[in-house]
Amino acid sequence: MKPLTKAIHDYLALRRNLEFKLRDAGMVLSKFAAFMEQRNAECVTTQLALEWAQLPSNAQPSHWAQRLSHVRCFARHHVASDPNTEIPPPGLLPFRPARAHPYLYSNEEIQSLLEHALQLSPDSELRRWTHHALLGLLSVTGMRVGEALRLRLDDVDLDNGVLTVRGTKFGKSRLVPIHTTTRDILANYRTRRASYLGDCDAVHFFVTRTGHQLDGSDVRRTFYDLSRQIGLRGMHDSHGPRLHDFRHRFAVEILLGWYRSGQDVERRLPVLSTYLGHVHVSDTYWYLSAHPELMTLAMSLMEQRWEEQP
Repeated sequence: MKPLTKAIHDYLALRRNLEFKLRDAGMVLSKFAAFMEQRNAECVTTQLALEWAQLPSNAQPSHWAQRLSHVRCFARHHVASDPNTEIPPPGLLPFRPARAHPYLYSNEEIQSLLEHALQLSPDSELRRWTHHALLGLLSVTGMRVGEALRLRLDDVDLDNGVLTVRGTKFGKSRLVPIHTTTRDILANYRTRRASYLGDCDAVHFFVTRTGHQLDGSDVRRTFYDLSRQIGLRGMHDSHGPRLHDFRHRFAVEILLGWYRSGQDVERRLPVLSTYLGHVHVSDTYWYLSAHPELMTLAMSLMEQRWEEQP
């Protein structure tokens, strides 16, 4: 193993020991190490990093930027042991992904989705109740889809009405309190689940008819089918409202409620950020700009404060 390849291997091992998952980084940097070996290059340079990052030439700019970002992170680490290492400047291959415009479901649309979930084709009686409970939970908690699918039985404390979300997007865990009505729905699902599975030792809360963890792709396909049935998507549309939009709706509804009741939103915003699992409060502030009524209420509150100043 050549020195640079070994350095990349050691870097990934170190980061993983610190509980960074590095799924994409591991694959990308392994390819970068192979590229450097082919060039007989022993030192990272900006020129080589740029040349490799822009492969293949017909890829999207976001793909190039992500590849270069992984090399930059490694170079920042490696320069301590090899001063000849060049760290690609942050301004190279700039790319700012556009955030998808959120779709804010109405109460009627959510109710219709839940009703149609209970009418799913009976390949198993459990399937309809699984998707009914899952979609309902996403709509009232703002959890990420992956977080809900990873819930284990012992993460769902229905006695105290608290969910434990582990291994989130940023590697942190958090507690998510739930309303008594949500707790009742989940308790009903858990009873049906236990009756259907019998002695099957299923670990996850939301499961398939065989007791395995739900597959995210299958859940999305089922959601798209339900969306078409109620008119949220055209029969052949490849784009439309997403499962993740439940999260947007939840955040917007909470913020609207706070503004309308005259609460100090700025002071309470960190609470919402924590509940949603955001690392930065600025991620939660984005919802203000994503909804016209929220922006209007925020501006009205600001004007009121200016008028109250002596």
